[in-house]
Amino acid sequence: MTQDALAPIGVIAHYNLLEKIDAAGPGDLYRARDTRHGRTVAVRLLPAGFTGDQTALVGNARAVQVLSHPNAITVFDSGTHDGQVYVVFEFLKGRSLRSEMAGRPVNVRRAVDMTIQIADAVAEAHAAGFLHGGLSPETVVITAKGNAKIPAFHLAVHSGLRHEGGQARLDDYVSPEEARGEAPDERSDVYSAGAILYEMLTMRRPMHRGASAPSASNAAVSKELDAVVLRAVSPNRDSRYQSVATFAADLRSVGSAAEDTADEAPAASSTTIGGVALTTFAILAVVAAILWWVTRS
Repeated sequence: MTQDALAPIGVIAHYNLLEKIDAAGPGDLYRARDTRHGRTVAVRLLPAGFTGDQTALVGNARAVQVLSHPNAITVFDSGTHDGQVYVVFEFLKGRSLRSEMAGRPVNVRRAVDMTIQIADAVAEAHAAGFLHGGLSPETVVITAKGNAKIPAFHLAVHSGLRHEGGQARLDDYVSPEEARGEAPDERSDVYSAGAILYEMLTMRRPMHRGASAPSASNAAVSKELDAVVLRAVSPNRDSRYQSVATFAADLRSVGSAAEDTADEAPAASSTTIGGVALTTFAILAVVAAILWWVTRS
C-alpha cells in the first residue's frame, strides 16, 4: 500500500488529509491527496479568527494562484470549510533553510545564490501587487535539487496580518517598522530577505537598531558584500534598497566579482605548479647530461 493509499484522517472539499506535518506558520498543515487531479498536495487550515475577513483572504489566495515562478511554492486552491479558511499548495520533498544552515554559517557563494533566488521570487510577487511578509529560514524550503522556494501561501494571508502589542502576529523576520506596528511595504520584504542572508553569513539576526558588518564575524565575507547586506537591513526603510529587484541585482554583481576572484586563484596556482615542474625537469636534464659526459670520459 502506498502512502497516498492510506485511509484519510479527514476530508476538506475534495482533498483527503493523509498526515499532519510539523511546519512553520499559523494553523495546521497536512499532506493530502487531491482526488480531483490525482496529485499529492499540502493543505493548510488557518485557525478560526485568524483574519476578520475570510472572503478577502480566500480572494487573495485565489489571486496568488496566477503567480508562477520557479522559486515560489505554487498555490492551487483555497476556500472555507466549517468556518476555517484552507489553502492548498504544491507538496515539496525537501527541508527548511533552517535545517540547511545546520547551526553554522553557510558558504558565502551558496548564501548569496539562495538569497538571489528568494529575492527573484519576491520581486515577481511585488510586480503582481503582493507583499510577502512571511520570509524566514523556517518557511523557505530547500528542494531536493538544492533550490530555494518561498511560501506563496504567506502572500495570501499577509493582507490579513494583524499586529498585537506592537509585534507582528506571524513569527517571521519582520522589519523594524512592522515590529512597531507600522504598515509594511516592499522595502519591508527587502529587510526580511536581507535578514535571512545576514543570518546565513553570521548565524545571528541583525539588530533593529543597526547591525554590525557580517565580515566582523565571518572573514570570508567581502567588504562589497558587507555594503549590500547592511543596506538591505538598514533600520530606516528610506535607506534600504527601494526594491527587492535592485537588491538581487547588486547581489549578482557582488557574486560575479567573487566568482572572478575565485577563478583567478586556481589559474595562478596552476601556473606556479607548471613553472616548478618545468624548472625541475630542466635541472634533471642538466644532471643527466653531466653524468653522461662523466661516464663517457
